[in-house]
Amino acid sequence: MAEALTLLVGTTKGLFLLDTGDRRDWHLRGPFCGGWPINHAAGDPTRGRLWAGGGGDWFGAGVWRSEDGGARWTLSKLTRGQMDDWAENDADFAAMIGWQPGEPPFGRDFAQVWSLAHAHGRLWAGTKPAQLVASDDGGATWTRMQGLTDHPSSDSWQPGAAGLTLHTIVPHPEDPARLWVAISAAGVFATEDGGATWDRRNRLSNAEGCGHHDHPAAPRDGETGHCVHNMMRAGGAPGDILWQQNHHGVFRSRDGGRSWDDVTAGLPSTFGFPIRCHPRDPDTAWTLPLNGDMAGRYPPDAAAAVWRTRDGGASWHPLRRGLPQQGCFFTVLRQAMAGDAADPAGLYFGTNSGSVFASRDEGETWDEIARHLPTVLCVEAVARA
Repeated sequence: MAEALTLLVGTTKGLFLLDTGDRRDWHLRGPFCGGWPINHAAGDPTRGRLWAGGGGDWFGAGVWRSEDGGARWTLSKLTRGQMDDWAENDADFAAMIGWQPGEPPFGRDFAQVWSLAHAHGRLWAGTKPAQLVASDDGGATWTRMQGLTDHPSSDSWQPGAAGLTLHTIVPHPEDPARLWVAISAAGVFATEDGGATWDRRNRLSNAEGCGHHDHPAAPRDGETGHCVHNMMRAGGAPGDILWQQNHHGVFRSRDGGRSWDDVTAGLPSTFGFPIRCHPRDPDTAWTLPLNGDMAGRYPPDAAAAVWRTRDGGASWHPLRRGLPQQGCFFTVLRQAMAGDAADPAGLYFGTNSGSVFASRDEGETWDEIARHLPTVLCVEAVARA
């Protein structure tokens, strides 16, 4: 029996919700969150809570939260933006936007929320510039994880093209003290004590077999390259199997990120943004390669395909049925691919051209379930009771 689902679709002009009871018929709601750019979203299906994080130089950074499945939303403002400066000095503008005076908890320390994750009763948020904050009351109040901010390597972190962003948060499903994050361009970090201390985990296990590229994000000196694009923990296996789509390839770790295997061979490009793991099979994963960093960042040959491995990255196969095969120049961004836990597993991705595609059969076939949205920045799937 298919799950009732809501897809949380973050865009440059607010959050949209796509609801379904059978993964065939979809109903679109939105936009929500005051027209803010929404970089990422998360949900707690046990309580009907949803969160959406984003912002920018104008709005400042914040996390929107809903307690009723998305009907009503409240903003937890985390930093100041230009809007606050204007409103503070212009009473008419303040009245027009409903501005209330008050200093947000992190001042001007960061401009955007880039990632969210909820696990074990705690909500995590990653920011730009890269910091990690956490809330234990559903997003009302927040605390900075100072151990990551003060990591000994922090003075060497370099921004990627989108800036220095903490864009991926991976909680451990059973142990609340364990967490992984990915920062572009600083790499993978892990904590095993709830965020007090952090290890940097970027070592390649097969460095000698990895080609060298003349790019700062490429594998070199026994490391994967620090520009991780997306990372996920595999389901259905003991231990901690992690996958990452890097700026220069796909890598898989069998030991929680302490070492990484380069499994890019067989893909049409080393470049792409999202990675998705099967909810039960640790050897199955999907990615959506683009034609390259400097070649346009669209599907190779302008023909869209999601590529799947069922053998831990030893081989990859394209899945094209239902996807555009001519004149396709869209990009799928790092947080814009999601999945559900149904059997067979569902897959979903959104494009910068405003479409959302869905598969009910693990990528074998695809349907376009929404189009003409603003640029899609994220897609997440949340089960509904």
